[in-house]
Amino acid sequence: MEVAPVSVSIFDAIEKAIPEYSGFRDNVVDGIRQALVKFVDRIASPDSEPDPHDDIHRKLGAWEFKSGRSLDSLQAAYRIGARVAWRHVCAFAEQRALSLREMSVLGEAMIAHVDELVSLSVEGYAAAQASAAGTLERKRRKLMELLAGDPAGNWQAVLDAARAAAWPMPERLVAVALEPSDAPADGLPADVLVDFEDAHPYLLVPNPPAGARWLRRALPGWRAAVGVPVDPQEAPRSLASARRVLALAGERGPVVHAADHLVELTVLADEFLARQLARRALEPLAPLTERQRTKLAETLLVWLSARGGAPEVAARLQVHPQTVRYRVNQLEELFGDRMHDAEERFTLELALRAHYFLRRD
Repeated sequence: MEVAPVSVSIFDAIEKAIPEYSGFRDNVVDGIRQALVKFVDRIASPDSEPDPHDDIHRKLGAWEFKSGRSLDSLQAAYRIGARVAWRHVCAFAEQRALSLREMSVLGEAMIAHVDELVSLSVEGYAAAQASAAGTLERKRRKLMELLAGDPAGNWQAVLDAARAAAWPMPERLVAVALEPSDAPADGLPADVLVDFEDAHPYLLVPNPPAGARWLRRALPGWRAAVGVPVDPQEAPRSLASARRVLALAGERGPVVHAADHLVELTVLADEFLARQLARRALEPLAPLTERQRTKLAETLLVWLSARGGAPEVAARLQVHPQTVRYRVNQLEELFGDRMHDAEERFTLELALRAHYFLRRD
């Protein structure tokens, strides 16, 4: 059986069934020729070891992946090639008057050979797929670093990185800060940028859906904080808000939203100044005992925020109205006219909220 004409005959049959291979005639014919040579060598030396450096069929599998196709066409080509080759084998056997047993051996050898070629192509396809996935992951990690750094300072670099990572730039995105966990994390949409290897893992979610149900489904067992939605150029602000609220959240649930804690985030945007404000504004309480400070600070905050009389404040504090009146008198002695000045009342309320936020932190 002559290899060259059989190779062309097989390709003609494959081309008829799979027209997209027409443009790659030389590659396919070369693969067919090598497959036939291997088959002949297998028959001549059935105990010989396969050549580990002969990877044409791995390359064919990789070529299918890079061409954007599944392995269906290549596997169909192998089946067509086996049928055509078997017809030539039968013609050769008839010329040589081979026995039924010899034909059976040839048939088994051909089936085993085709299985081996398919396995090599599957290996090549999988290797190309893994390599592409690794390359894409590295490109997306680079994109994340640019977005989380200073994207507005070099926006063109961000756009170039997004194109390289096959990531359409969204109109809005949101950062999600995560508490490190060993829980599974394989339910996220393909367009979500992820970095689980960072000491403080996080996600960048394009065009984020409303609510947190999707996040709980995708990351069961994780604690997460969703930052404020922003334009992509402001991604660092969303990430900062997510990480800050995650640190402040304590055990408030598996998912918290920065949008629900904007007052707290604003007051504590600069902790040094927040502490200075609380210390300076609440200085009249400093000489008191811890117990006295606690009760009077609590009463003052409710009194400032309620804008009502003693009965309403008492109801919120769950104490007697007379107790409230007594405490308010004490506060007026300590703070004087500041209790009734609009600007000072605002300062006192802000200082008290900073005080409680800082204590909780």
